[in-house]
Amino acid sequence: MFFMNSNKMFFIFILFFSTLISVSSNSWLGCWIGLEINLLSFIPLISSPKNLLSTEASLKYFLTQSIASVNFLFSILLMMILLKNFLMNNYISIMINSSLLMKMGSAPFFFWFPNIMEGLNWMNCFTIMTWQKISPMILLSYYMNNNFIMIIMIFNVIIGAINGFNQTSIRKLLAFSSVNNLGWLMASLMISENMWFMYFILYSFMTSILCFLFSMLNIFYINQIMNFNLIHSIKISLLINFFSLGGLPPFLGFFPKWIIINFLIHNNMYIISFMFMMSSLIMLFFYIRMIYLSLMLNFFKLKWSSIKIKNNFFLLINFFSLISLSGLIFNTFLFL
Repeated sequence: MFFMNSNKMFFIFILFFSTLISVSSNSWLGCWIGLEINLLSFIPLISSPKNLLSTEASLKYFLTQSIASVNFLFSILLMMILLKNFLMNNYISIMINSSLLMKMGSAPFFFWFPNIMEGLNWMNCFTIMTWQKISPMILLSYYMNNNFIMIIMIFNVIIGAINGFNQTSIRKLLAFSSVNNLGWLMASLMISENMWFMYFILYSFMTSILCFLFSMLNIFYINQIMNFNLIHSIKISLLINFFSLGGLPPFLGFFPKWIIINFLIHNNMYIISFMFMMSSLIMLFFYIRMIYLSLMLNFFKLKWSSIKIKNNFFLLINFFSLISLSGLIFNTFLFL
C-alpha cells in the first residue's frame, strides 16, 4: 500500500529539496523559485489519470497557488522599487503576508483548501496539511506584520471551528481543523521559532497517525466510523489521537496550546486567548461526535463482520498513541 514507483520518489525528492531551497535562500527571488519548484513537484503527486477528483484537485491547486505566486512576486518587485518609501512598507508587508497565507490555505483565503482535500488520498492529505505549510510559515516569519497576523489568527480559529459544523467528510473536517491549527501556529510563530517548531512537530505527529489509520481502514466519512464494526483497539487509538489533536489536557497535544495560552495571557491578550480556548472546545465537540457513537453503541447485526487490521504498522500506531498518553505523566509533574 505504501509502495511508490520511481517517478513518485523523484517528485518527493524534489518536493523535499524545494522546501529547503525556500527556507535557506538569502533573497526573496530565491524563496519564490523554491515555492515554484515546490508547486510543480507536488502537482504530479496528487494528479492521477484513474481518478477524476484528484485531477480536478490538482488543477484547482495549480490555479490557486499560481495566483498566490504571482501576488508574491509582484509584492517583492514592489518592495524593491519602493524600498526607501517607509510609508509603503506596511502595505507591502500585508501583500506579502496575504500571498503566503493564500499558499498555506489560511483564512480568509481558505476556500480552495477543503475542496482540494476532498479529492486527495490520505497520504496527499497529510502532505498538504503539514509539509506544504513549512515554506510559507517560515517565509512569513521573515517579514511579518504583527497587527495583520493577529487579526488573521482570530479569523483562523473562528472560521476553522465554525465551518466544521454539519461536515460529514473526515477530510473536510481535518481541513478545517488544519485551518484552526494555523491560528495556533501563527501565535506560536509570534512567540519564537522554537515554539513554532515544537507545535508543528506535535501537530504533524498527531495528524500522521490519523491519516495512516484512515488510509489503512479506507475510511473517508463519519458514518463509516459509526457503522463499521471496528475492534476496540482501533476505536481507542482514534479516541486518543483525536483528543490529543483537540488539545484535551491529559494528552500530549495540550502542552503547546497551554504554552501559547500562557503567552497570550501574560501579554494581556485576554480576548484572543478566550477565542482560542473556545475554538478548541468546539473542535473537541467535533472529534467527540465522530467517536462517541462508535464507542457507545453496540451493533449486534455486525458482529459477524468485525473489521481488524493484520498489519505490523498498526502496532506502531498504537505505540505512538500510547506516547500521547504520556502527556498525563508530564502534566502531573508540572502541576506538582
